[in-house]
Amino acid sequence: MTADRFENDERQRLLRQYAEIATLAGGLAHEIKNPLSTMSMLLELLAEDLDGAEARRERRMLTKVQTIQKECRHLEDILNAFLKFARVGELTLTPSDLNFVVTEFIDFFAAEAKEHRVEISPHLGSDLPRVALDVSLMRQVLLNLALNAQQAMPNGGLLELQTFARDGQVHLAVIDSGQGMDEKTRSHLFEVFFSTKPNGNGLGLPTVRKIVDAHRGSITCESELGRGTRFTISLPPAA
Repeated sequence: MTADRFENDERQRLLRQYAEIATLAGGLAHEIKNPLSTMSMLLELLAEDLDGAEARRERRMLTKVQTIQKECRHLEDILNAFLKFARVGELTLTPSDLNFVVTEFIDFFAAEAKEHRVEISPHLGSDLPRVALDVSLMRQVLLNLALNAQQAMPNGGLLELQTFARDGQVHLAVIDSGQGMDEKTRSHLFEVFFSTKPNGNGLGLPTVRKIVDAHRGSITCESELGRGTRFTISLPPAA
């Protein structure tokens, strides 16, 4: 058996194994979501019954109900993020213009950026080779990285999106002027459930990496405290 044949067979075996695990994990998440939805609905009805209450005891009850509602929403956000993470497997790839995908995303994200005083600065290379993309998943990558950058710039800042071709690869760089991070934090960025944010679920960047890996690409991160962060995605050109 040739090395290429062995590598392909091993990859297919790992994909089947991953698909089985992802199916089990996704099923478990759905099983949790069903009773969680029932709980959320009942809490909403209970909050409506207590709304406007004047008695001190009922006001305390309403505060506790609202706290539980908040935690239920947080748990639902985690489950939704986990389902997205688990479903990244086989892709629907189409030879695509990366610049067009980035431009469409900028139009979509512009209002959110403006609200948080983030200036978007695109620098898109000319004559880029087309790349084989699952466009919906690549938009998810851009959204996760843009939100990550936005959160690193709580007082506003600059978000640069660059595309360029180099060394036989097509590259996408997402650069922010935010707080940056130290080497220890950077070394754990792509670990599942690792987060430096109080309400973070630790699935955003691992999902980004899984999507990039599924495109046979790679992602790197450069960062320095007080000097911002740069994520660079490298993708092979479409055949």
